[in-house]
Amino acid sequence: MRILLTGAAGFLGSHLCDHLLSDGHEVIGMDNFITGSPDNIAHLANNEKFTFYKRDVSNYIFVPGKVDGILHFASPASPNPQSKSGYFNLPIQTMKAGALGTHNCLGLARTQNARFLLASTSEIYGDPEVHPQAETYAGNVDPIGTRAVYDEAKRFAESLTMAYHRFHDVNTSIVRIFNTYGARMDLEDGRALPNFLKQALLGLPLTVYGDGGQTRSFCYVDDLVDGIAKLLYSDEHYPVNIGNPIEMTILQFAEAINKVTGNQAGIVYQEDARSERDPQRRQPDITRAGKILKWEPKVNLEEGLLRTIPFFKNKLGLV
Repeated sequence: MRILLTGAAGFLGSHLCDHLLSDGHEVIGMDNFITGSPDNIAHLANNEKFTFYKRDVSNYIFVPGKVDGILHFASPASPNPQSKSGYFNLPIQTMKAGALGTHNCLGLARTQNARFLLASTSEIYGDPEVHPQAETYAGNVDPIGTRAVYDEAKRFAESLTMAYHRFHDVNTSIVRIFNTYGARMDLEDGRALPNFLKQALLGLPLTVYGDGGQTRSFCYVDDLVDGIAKLLYSDEHYPVNIGNPIEMTILQFAEAINKVTGNQAGIVYQEDARSERDPQRRQPDITRAGKILKWEPKVNLEEGLLRTIPFFKNKLGLV
């Protein structure tokens, strides 16, 4: 296929480029570098099957020639209020990527009769009152809270995607992505893994907010992109959760990182500085992914961390 991938220079987008190219497809990458990095796709510069356009998908999309598939991954995603590339500091851009960007991508998919895949998120479930979260759960989201620019952008994008499928018969699909980690993450992302791994590799104590009792589930990036590709190749139209169902507390996660890195500095606790309505629990129900896609994660946490550490060491100048 000839596939357009927006957000191609992002953490997930760049790994998807690699995966799709390895499957034999031609990939057209698109990014405006507002959160993505040219470094993430530099290794593809001489790949004859990869073309790149620096463009803001919220404004317009033009791709010469036929397109068979469109994957819309362009959006700020970091919840860190201190991150310049996080959605707290890019609220309008985040809403536009989810609304106008999705609309532009769907319009192109309609005219090209292309398969469309929307990158949605576990954040559409908000601070869930149902556990684990299945695709049938409608969520618990505050539409005017500070996190809403991301949550509601994705919820609107899902609604628009289904409207194009139902009204225009566009061949659409939706992946709800849970916490993912691996090489090419932004070290200043602000989420648990980059924070912890950076501190551990520098020999510093890991900072845990509150008692560390909030939970997350961590999926290695290779597993995630494999699930996304399977969804792209499927006939499924309704949302599918892709993530690792093994739930652990943030404290357990910090202890695991200290163990893998050999960090002896331990853990320090600080007053809970989580942002408004930060979810207390997060765990995907991947029953549909297993049934429809025959997919489940294969890489355990220790192996995934060991694969990720060299990238962080290089970025920190420790090699």
